[in-house]
Amino acid sequence: MERITSRKNRIITTLRDLGREADARRELGLFLCDGNKLLEEAVHAGAEIETVLWKEGGALPTDVPAGQQFLAPAEVFDAASPMANSPGPVFTVRIPDGGCAENPYNAIVLENVQDPGNVGTVIRTANAFGIGAVLLAGACADLYSPKTVRATMGAIFRQRVERHTLATLAETLERWGLPLAGAVLSDRAQNILTTDLSHCAVAVGSEGSGLSRELIDLCRREVIIPMQPDSESLNAAVAASIIMWEMRGRAV
Repeated sequence: MERITSRKNRIITTLRDLGREADARRELGLFLCDGNKLLEEAVHAGAEIETVLWKEGGALPTDVPAGQQFLAPAEVFDAASPMANSPGPVFTVRIPDGGCAENPYNAIVLENVQDPGNVGTVIRTANAFGIGAVLLAGACADLYSPKTVRATMGAIFRQRVERHTLATLAETLERWGLPLAGAVLSDRAQNILTTDLSHCAVAVGSEGSGLSRELIDLCRREVIIPMQPDSESLNAAVAASIIMWEMRGRAV
């Protein structure tokens, strides 16, 4: 295994760019992951692992089907890692370039959810509850940023996730035969506890702004999570998780 001793090494600078820049991820078609947990999940899921950088004194190398593997002292490794004091490894995964032909039974839609932890948590929860697809619309956090990837806890390698404009979202849901419901605070909104959420898509907006008018206009109905009258709005990931639990519990 080759040992890298310079922070200016091409491998180190590329890993650093992938961790910091969405443009680099799009250009190279790769995203950066950190830690043995994610590496084990990636291997188990059959993800296309390109490069692995191990940290001297950190996690020990294991059998990984990667094209390139390297070793670096702590000070060099830390220049490439998106996490402070990470035991490693850091590794790159090829971004999938194809969609799934099978139509999902249901889907959760996120619009303008900008916090990567929330987006990653929704993906993790969707995978746990067997939700068919997570659809990202508007200005959602970058799916492949290290913070989003880390928050999925490996679900990013298993869960179907797609990014859409409002136009392609409407076209896709129509093709899948999934009517769209929006989580909206309105007089018309139906209580999710008494509403059939099976075989549909449900949209959740950001905690601050909710769903856009344009997306609400695409919805066939509106739903609401019952709460105490004096309660603040729920965190987007919490709201989506509650809704997905109802979708999962009612799915046939």
